[in-house]
Amino acid sequence: MPGEGDRVNVSEWTQVIVWIALVLVLGVVEVFTLDFIFLMLAAGAAGGLIAALLGAPWWLSAIIAAVLALLLLAVVRPRVLHALSRGADPHRTGVEGLVGMAGTVALAFTPSAPGQVRLANGETWSARFAPGAVDRTPPLGTRVVVESIEGSTAVVRIEQKAAQ
Repeated sequence: MPGEGDRVNVSEWTQVIVWIALVLVLGVVEVFTLDFIFLMLAAGAAGGLIAALLGAPWWLSAIIAAVLALLLLAVVRPRVLHALSRGADPHRTGVEGLVGMAGTVALAFTPSAPGQVRLANGETWSARFAPGAVDRTPPLGTRVVVESIEGSTAVVRIEQKAAQ
């Protein structure tokens, strides 16, 4: 350990204090970000701290910390994220969640002029037909399915069951 023996080496203890501070700061940042990047960096810094406590020079402690942090980021973090996402809700949210959603024509529209659709979630969106999706004007209440969202417009096609 640094400082053992008759003489206390101040630079060794300074190195230990710096590593402890770095581990603590990175740990606190991780608490606020919760993305496991700073946790892996803190673990790397802990490796540097252990090396410093064992008497390694500062440059070797820094190399150990960097290599350990990179290994943890490349190997451990992806596995931790994968393990944590196993139980995650597989449903898409936001605009991505609208793709594939059913709806009905709320304001008549033609293949060339936009109208409106009321989606299954209760939202009303301006809408237009996907290219080649329809060659006629569907009546109000016709069932449609969202193919994509372009800006604030839902691109829809007539639902297969309704088209038959």
